[in-house]
Amino acid sequence: MDSSCNFKPGQIVGLNHHNSCLYAEVIQVVEVREVCWVRPLMLIQGLSDDPEDNFSSLGFTPKTFTLSDLRQSPDLIWPTRLFKAALDTEVITFLAQLETPETNSPGVKRVNAGSAHQQLQDFIGQVWRAYTDVFESGNFKD
Repeated sequence: MDSSCNFKPGQIVGLNHHNSCLYAEVIQVVEVREVCWVRPLMLIQGLSDDPEDNFSSLGFTPKTFTLSDLRQSPDLIWPTRLFKAALDTEVITFLAQLETPETNSPGVKRVNAGSAHQQLQDFIGQVWRAYTDVFESGNFKD
C-alpha cells in the first residue's frame, strides 16, 4: 500500500484488497497520527487479481463487477498508508454509474443501500484482519 501523506481534501483515494476496491473522498489528513478521514463513495467488487485486466488506456473496463453506492455510509478514519491516490481514469466510469443509476450497463450489478452497507462492513473487516499489525500497533508508519 502507498504510505503517501500528500493527500488533499477532496481527493479520491482507493483501498485495494483482493478483488475489491473501496473508493473514498479525503476529508482531512491528520499527519501527526498518520490517519486519513475519508468519506466512502463506492465499493467495486469482482476485479481481476491481475491489474492489467482491470485497466485500459481509456480507464477501468472490467467485464463484470458489483458497484455499491456508499455515499450515504459513515465516514472512516483509517491509516493513511492503506490508501493510494486514485487516477481519474480509474474512477470516472464508476462515478458516472453512480450518478445515473437508471442506466443499465452490461456487466454492472448494483446493490441496494442495505446490502451496500453490509458489503462495506464485510470489506472493512477483511482489511482490518489482513492488516492487524497496522491497526494494533497504533503506529501507522512503515
